[in-house]
Amino acid sequence: MNVSDGHRKRVKHYDLPGECHELTFSCHGRRPLLADDTRCGMLSVSMDRAIENHGYLLLAFVYMPMHVHLLVFPTREDCEVNRLLSAIKKPFSLRVKKLLEEQGSVLLDELTVKDRPGKSVFRFWQAGPGYDRNVTTLPTLRKMAEYIHNNPVRKELCRTPDGWRWSSWRQIHEPDMPRDPDVPKVLWPDEI
Repeated sequence: MNVSDGHRKRVKHYDLPGECHELTFSCHGRRPLLADDTRCGMLSVSMDRAIENHGYLLLAFVYMPMHVHLLVFPTREDCEVNRLLSAIKKPFSLRVKKLLEEQGSVLLDELTVKDRPGKSVFRFWQAGPGYDRNVTTLPTLRKMAEYIHNNPVRKELCRTPDGWRWSSWRQIHEPDMPRDPDVPKVLWPDEI
């Protein structure tokens, strides 16, 4: 069992109507917990549900082994990034915990941390909200999507962005091709 260091990163979310968010959040201990296709598929289910239920459009994404990048756009004035993140992370973590319990996996013990004296918690995600940057211009949005899609190339996980399954690259650049049913649905605006 690991002991949490008690440090929690504080990030202020600026939930402004009409502004996209570039969100990044990491796996607990920066471990490669998303180097598993089953978990990535489970994350996609959580992502699609949360995006739909909380009034966002998913514009671009990539799942890296140790972290996730998202570009999301609020469709309602009452959208709050912290609620979206919670709706993605919490149900996903519960499903992963249940799966690890069913499998009798040692990873369950490794991801159970002491939160405070007398209380342990399962922690798939790094504590805290991750990184949030508001994106206000179309050129910046395009650059962020390109950065996100090239992340696996920079980390030498593939040679070109289209070689990474857990990305929105194909949905954006090859919209007439069938979508992989295991990845979340992306709605990239035609005018961009």
